Amino acid sequence: MSRKVLSFVLLTNVVLPGAEPLRPTIQKLVTFHRLEDPGVPASLRHAGTSTPSSDITTISTSPDGTVWLGTHSGMISWNRAAGPRDRVQYYAGRRYLPDDEVVGIEAGSGEVWVRTKTGVSRIELKPMTLAQKAAYFEERIRKRHDRHGMVADSNFRVAGDPASNQTVSSDNDGLWTAMYGVAKCYEYAVTKSPEALERARRAVEAVLYLEEITGRPGFPARSYITANEVKPRDGVWYKTADGSKEWKADTSSDEIVGHFYLFAVAHDLLPETALRERIAATARRIMDHILEHGYYLVDVTGKPTRWGRWTREYFETPDGKPDSPLNALELLSFLKTTHHITGDSKYQREYVKVADDLKYAEQTTKYLELREELNYSDEELAMLSFYPLFLYEKDERYLTPYRRALDQWWENCRRELNPLWTFIYLTGKPDAAVDVEGAVWTLYRTPMDLIKWTVKNSGRADVELAQEKDRQQRQESKNLLPPDERPVMKWNSNPFRVDGGCGGCGEDDGAFFLLPYWMGRHHRYLAGE
Repeated sequence: MSRKVLSFVLLTNVVLPGAEPLRPTIQKLVTFHRLEDPGVPASLRHAGTSTPSSDITTISTSPDGTVWLGTHSGMISWNRAAGPRDRVQYYAGRRYLPDDEVVGIEAGSGEVWVRTKTGVSRIELKPMTLAQKAAYFEERIRKRHDRHGMVADSNFRVAGDPASNQTVSSDNDGLWTAMYGVAKCYEYAVTKSPEALERARRAVEAVLYLEEITGRPGFPARSYITANEVKPRDGVWYKTADGSKEWKADTSSDEIVGHFYLFAVAHDLLPETALRERIAATARRIMDHILEHGYYLVDVTGKPTRWGRWTREYFETPDGKPDSPLNALELLSFLKTTHHITGDSKYQREYVKVADDLKYAEQTTKYLELREELNYSDEELAMLSFYPLFLYEKDERYLTPYRRALDQWWENCRRELNPLWTFIYLTGKPDAAVDVEGAVWTLYRTPMDLIKWTVKNSGRADVELAQEKDRQQRQESKNLLPPDERPVMKWNSNPFRVDGGCGGCGEDDGAFFLLPYWMGRHHRYLAGE
């Protein structure tokens, strides 16, 4: 269903007329059992283990009328009373089952027990609000994804076992932490929770420290480790003066986009004057570094980093030409944000020069013309860069090309039902008719279990595979599968990828869910919890 959001209000106590009403929905909580465990239904103890000749191996019906079908390759549920997106659901892989050979099902009220060849799983079907789901995700981040205040990648020493969790450094620690920090800023703005404020402050401090640790004003590290942590094998690392830490260089534009996105939201929504002053000072140093080096991010080597390039010179190169609409957008966003945060008119003058004299505003509108491949990571960088521009720019002379550019990125984004991209799109085009209901469905169907289980959908009869593979030479589908049936991924990944995962080698943190949920509530695109 397409819903039209009637107006955009940044901070208001009034729910928008077109806001999507939230409701409790069924979430799937899975536990695994041995056949002899107490609680396993007696009927499953005697389920046949012979392989039927048909595709359907067993059938059970819930009290609510949901029909559960066991097959040689997982389980299917069918509920005629459900909406079209949820009527038929597929359960396979270790996210739901010990193995995919289903030999017995016992469907009850609020749960379904499934016996496979190698074990039993209980799938609890628990009604939850998105607020309850967000709290569940937050608890997971605190338990297994907090590394020095950064939201960290999590590897499992034992596949599939969260108790064997180990947090590790990644290339994009700054970006992921920034996105989490923004989520907590929105949560604080909505709830005034002291706990949300503390988590937001901690994330901001972690991101600010990435610029401090390098000893190079305006140049933030990708990540850092302490002396007792395992250093990743990739990247270029430098020790701090006291030798207690090492930081990762060759910082990407991804990090700068994330930092400025966080700086903008935290500056506007957090109450502490001292922290806001530190944010402004850091934004100033980063922006001055980029300006002083001719729109490059320059490493300790004295050379630009691989991706920190926002110059016309770079735009004329084979690599830079397809990047130029995005990179032009990024630089404009950095300048507009810095001017807003610092109030220093020199950044506004530079913004006008870049937009008009260097024609970067026009360059943003050439995305479809210059794009060579579909890169979902670029979509993320573009949408995060659009957001501050639409918050702070009031001049139609610039808003007109920015909206044209936004529509070009939205051409592919619209089919993803991505809640974050949907809400950002509405900041730029508040009267647009967009599928807010579909975007919220993505939040409803985001799996509770974010372990990176192996997922294989390419053999499903209901999945229509695209003729061409994606930029990473992976198969993708023409139809969008529900998030809890596809591989776990962040918003910078291809949601049409059908197969993926790594056998439970680790776990995603889930901040990708928290950000659009709290953003939607803050901007009043969502009504209720």
